[in-house]
Amino acid sequence: MSSTKVLFGFHAVGVRLKTAPKSIIEIYFEPTRRDARMRQFLDKANEAGARLIESDSTRLAKLCGGHGHQGVAARVQELAQVHSLDELLEQLEAAQADKPVAEREAPLILVLDGVTDPHNLGACLRVADGAGVHAVIAPKDHAAGINATVAKVASGAAETVPYFMVTNLARTLNELKERHIWIIGTSDVAPKTIYQADLKGPVALVLGAEGDGMRALTGKTCDELVSIPMRGAVESLNVSVASGVCLYEALRQRLG
Repeated sequence: MSSTKVLFGFHAVGVRLKTAPKSIIEIYFEPTRRDARMRQFLDKANEAGARLIESDSTRLAKLCGGHGHQGVAARVQELAQVHSLDELLEQLEAAQADKPVAEREAPLILVLDGVTDPHNLGACLRVADGAGVHAVIAPKDHAAGINATVAKVASGAAETVPYFMVTNLARTLNELKERHIWIIGTSDVAPKTIYQADLKGPVALVLGAEGDGMRALTGKTCDELVSIPMRGAVESLNVSVASGVCLYEALRQRLG
């Protein structure tokens, strides 16, 4: 029998309703909230045949571990996941091989080195989903894992973007190189900017935590380092904002 977990917030529960409604065991909602957003949400839940349970704010907070639930939570079955990065890349390669050359999509991977704040991770996953990233990779040590906070901030992207935590990040990056994936790291001191890099081919973009940046070994493992131009007084961007800048530049180049 599959394990269960709790999702909360309109976005996180709404994405599960849209992508896998049969995996929803029950939805808890606050009946005193009667605004348009709640009404629309309940209409969708009823259309999907979900079991609805009225719950007060205290019960929802206990279920979710906090008060950021927006009056909505769901107990759901865990979805089947790809078990390893190798398995994902092999599936991607097989899927692309069946397409005409002009329609093939090169792998786009986001690597987060040392991002420990669940809010930052959730925001990075949301950006990654929007840009069409195939996987997000992080080290098992000194990194945030997927939890309810991450799922809420990610607005459903924690359900759609594969997230792999690896034991040895440098070794994983070298394994990506063996698959002909170019490793591009971000550094404040790199003379070349992200806009000068070729992001149309198989690419893994590596970003470090705000302030500390990438670890030294991670930086040495990269094939190329680029910077994000900063024209104002601040020295760096939040990692989720930097992820958005880099990933959408890759998307822009690929769409062009």
